[in-house]
Amino acid sequence: MSGKSTFLKSVGLSLYLAHVGFPVPARQMKTSIFHGLITSINLADNINQGYSHFYSEVKRVKEAAIKVRNKGRMMIVFDELFRGTNIKDASEASSMIIGALAKIPDSLFLISTHIVEIADDLKSEPTVIFRCFETIPEGDRAVYDYKLKNGVSKERLGMQIVRQEGIMEILEGKVQ
Repeated sequence: MSGKSTFLKSVGLSLYLAHVGFPVPARQMKTSIFHGLITSINLADNINQGYSHFYSEVKRVKEAAIKVRNKGRMMIVFDELFRGTNIKDASEASSMIIGALAKIPDSLFLISTHIVEIADDLKSEPTVIFRCFETIPEGDRAVYDYKLKNGVSKERLGMQIVRQEGIMEILEGKVQ
């Protein structure tokens, strides 16, 4: 809701448009030339191949790893890396993969996550830069400014949104 996925889609689409010679939807854009663009946004499972959501994510990360090693300068965009598994494995795998990607020169990686704890694992990586979107609380509502800021978000809004939607009141029969 704060705009992470939309931001990643916008950057990926703008880069693609620039690379094929089309105008980009921005006041200005400065970019390097990349040998390829790989995105993992709204990745689904693949029942025909027997892939769970998580396995599809792992296969996509593997594909990106192979291409970045074989093709060189790549732009890789991952939205919510490893969200298809439990939080412990997602955290550990995200830290491990992002740490390894951080050591690959000449490529650019944009990766979003809700697992803010991995920032502690990655803060010593000089090429990892943390950005977030801020949410401004207004009473019992959250207001989003959609502006990219430095740092890691400290906000925890999940339960606020669950409460705001009145799910427990519905389940407890207090409202219909």
